[in-house]
Amino acid sequence: MSGIMEYKCPACGGAMEFNSKLQKMKCPYCDTEMDVEEFQKIQDEETGSAGGADEEWKAASDGQWQEGETDGMRIYACESCGGEIVADESTAATNCPFCGNKIVMKGQFENDLRPDYIIPFKLDKKDAKNAYLKHLSGKSFLPKVFRDQNHIDEMKGVYVPFWLFDADVDADIEYNAEKTRIWESGDTEYTEHSYYKAERGGKVSFQRIQTDASKKMDDTLMESIEPYKFEEAVRFEPAYLAGYMADRYDVDMEERMQRAKERIKHSAERAFKDTVTGYHSVNVERSQVAMSGVKYLYALYPVWLLNTTWNGKKFTFAMNGQTGRMVGDLPMDKGAFWKFVATRGIAIGAILYALMWIFVTI
Repeated sequence: MSGIMEYKCPACGGAMEFNSKLQKMKCPYCDTEMDVEEFQKIQDEETGSAGGADEEWKAASDGQWQEGETDGMRIYACESCGGEIVADESTAATNCPFCGNKIVMKGQFENDLRPDYIIPFKLDKKDAKNAYLKHLSGKSFLPKVFRDQNHIDEMKGVYVPFWLFDADVDADIEYNAEKTRIWESGDTEYTEHSYYKAERGGKVSFQRIQTDASKKMDDTLMESIEPYKFEEAVRFEPAYLAGYMADRYDVDMEERMQRAKERIKHSAERAFKDTVTGYHSVNVERSQVAMSGVKYLYALYPVWLLNTTWNGKKFTFAMNGQTGRMVGDLPMDKGAFWKFVATRGIAIGAILYALMWIFVTI
């Protein structure tokens, strides 16, 4: 195996990257453009490796890397949070996308599962910056660090690993429902509460319920930037990673299946609840949800990440690299807030004093 992974341009020999706008490989030196499949075919011919067959979805994600596909891929480890990412040996990345601290090369990439699918980045770093600035707009008391242009240059495009689950569900659910009637008679108001039991049952299927396979990524954060459009996913090829980082999965399928089961159960309860109509409130009383035919896939989804620390607290912002949905909590600079209050108080006091002086001298 060679010592470095190079996505060489067939025209000039420069390093090609995946261009999210064109959805093609592009050379920044001679502007040569090429479809990923065509480019990967050329790479396979040069390395003597063959791409995987286009198979039907499997009951287990057991894909294997082909010979030569991981040449030059390296594992980079964060000295602070312990996070690991996959990137090529010549990557210019020096900061961890999860906590912002220094990363160092750890060793050769090997032994992980090969992803079944990938959703390529559709939005670039400029789009991520604009979405972040829009997220900040109208926030009067933000600390200066969140508006610093140098700060937002630290945004990084990361492919986050996900386990995707399919399941058939047989549900038997009982709901408590309530109707409320209010009327007046004379000076008295009356309220009548009527309670009902509603039972629902049936079969429903769920496809590609996603759970992130990374301990570093907060589940709530990742679920907040949903949904992804899986119809735009493609069979994985290593060339899609060019110019980006890839988070190395560290949560196995069995562990994440429990989270998937929770999401499927809640989704089933919500779906059947939508059929209980004509009431003012409906709540689950009893729920039996049996799952069968569970299948899973391993996929990489695009995320733009920005981490910063203020007053000892970490703030993480994430943008869906396919749809542009941006989420992240924002702090309030209390010093700026109280300065504003004090300034406004002084101004109002000055106006009141002037008005009092006018009335006194009249």
